[in-house]
Amino acid sequence: MEEKKFTHLTQSGVHMVEVGDKPVIKRTALARGKINLQEETINLIEKGELKKGNVLTTAQIAAIQAVKSTSQLIPLCHPIPIGGVEVEFEVNPGSIEVTVEVKSTGKTGVEMEAITGVSVGLLTIWDMVKSVEKDEKGQYPSTSISAIEVLKKEKIELNFD
Repeated sequence: MEEKKFTHLTQSGVHMVEVGDKPVIKRTALARGKINLQEETINLIEKGELKKGNVLTTAQIAAIQAVKSTSQLIPLCHPIPIGGVEVEFEVNPGSIEVTVEVKSTGKTGVEMEAITGVSVGLLTIWDMVKSVEKDEKGQYPSTSISAIEVLKKEKIELNFD
């Protein structure tokens, strides 16, 4: 097996990897994550009865904003041109799954943008519902974020001939 190297490490510390000579490629990444909530909280979200407003629309906007801000949040992540972002939710009796698809045409990948979008979308849901998820001691025994993963990453070489 070939030994893998950490591309961001140098003898003097870290650096941002040079991607200037890489070809421009159409790239897509799909990521997903899940937040566990009480069924009662899910019902309030579906009925639009939470004081902070529309939970899923706010989480959708937050996820898109996070995708666009990824290089400002992750220190060695390159800023890339974002071609499109889709954010979808699957609402289940005890959880909500957030899926984010990011498209770009550039010289480096979009998976960090997709998982950042998922993460911030999930955190936004938590923030929007925390008042009803807390128990009498101010704790969150039913609330958890899990299973954040990249489901798919694609590259399509562009032909400029």
